[in-house]
Amino acid sequence: MNNFAPPPCPVSHSALQTARRKPRALVLVAALSVTGCVQGANLPDLPPAAENVYHLGAGDQLRVITYDETQLSDTFTVGSDGKIAFPLVGDITAAGLTPDELAAALTGSLRAQKLISQPSVSVQVTQYRPISILGEVNHPGQYAFEPGMTMLDAVALGGGFTYRAVTGYASDVRTGEHAAGGPMEGKVYRSTVLEPGDVVTVYERYF
Repeated sequence: MNNFAPPPCPVSHSALQTARRKPRALVLVAALSVTGCVQGANLPDLPPAAENVYHLGAGDQLRVITYDETQLSDTFTVGSDGKIAFPLVGDITAAGLTPDELAAALTGSLRAQKLISQPSVSVQVTQYRPISILGEVNHPGQYAFEPGMTMLDAVALGGGFTYRAVTGYASDVRTGEHAAGGPMEGKVYRSTVLEPGDVVTVYERYF
């Protein structure tokens, strides 16, 4: 009976056939399986998602309410430049701010321009920027983010793992508040909580 098991690495078919015929080659191929030769195995863990405080980003949909001023109450989407176009005021930077900070900025602009004597503004997120799930899921794509969403929730939205998937962990590229210096990539696990805008890639097994 042949007890040979291919290692979890992209070893060529010819190398595997040689390993079956030659014990020394088998030792060499088997050694590859203990060197961490698995997709994403050497990625650092991604820092935990931010708790309690949410910073706005491009793609977020907001409901801005200016009390007693219905013409200044509407739904806005944060543009790719990180701004919203607010009536009478113009472009206001929203990306990087919390909803409360954006409300304060809008209130200050209305007051500074003397458009309203005592403005009062509130901001609510009505739809978060989506997450993306790629790689070995049945329906890769973008999906609506919900607070508390985990990597496994994202996989479920993508139709579940394919039969080739690495199911214990995945890669995640993050551009949110933990990535102030630019996008960062790290390893996430099934129960890891995601952030809006995360791009999760499920790896393929090689055996």
